[in-house]
Amino acid sequence: MNAKQRAHFRKILEAQKSELSKDIDRTVHTMQDEATVFADPNDRASQESDIALELRNRDRERKLIKKIDETISEIDAGEYGYCENCGVEIGLKRLEARPTATLCFDCKTLDELREKQLAK
Repeated sequence: MNAKQRAHFRKILEAQKSELSKDIDRTVHTMQDEATVFADPNDRASQESDIALELRNRDRERKLIKKIDETISEIDAGEYGYCENCGVEIGLKRLEARPTATLCFDCKTLDELREKQLAK
């Protein structure tokens, strides 16, 4: 992978990270502004359910931000774009679809097959 391609993926990752950070900040402010205590237990339960769902989504986004940071570190170290399992180059099309990918297509396929077999 050449320097131009690495810069391209870095730009994608930084834009994605920025967008996720904005969403997290927006959620925090929204939750603070909409903190209402409902007298009706059903309304309160509905609000708590909505908040729990929102927090789960934000937790997933925080984990993705961490993965983005790790990927940017790999770019800086010149190790980006190689499968962590077999060491082969991850295809550019796969990286375009999922810039944080750490496995090549073949290793990911095998990994998913193993997961299916263990789930049975």
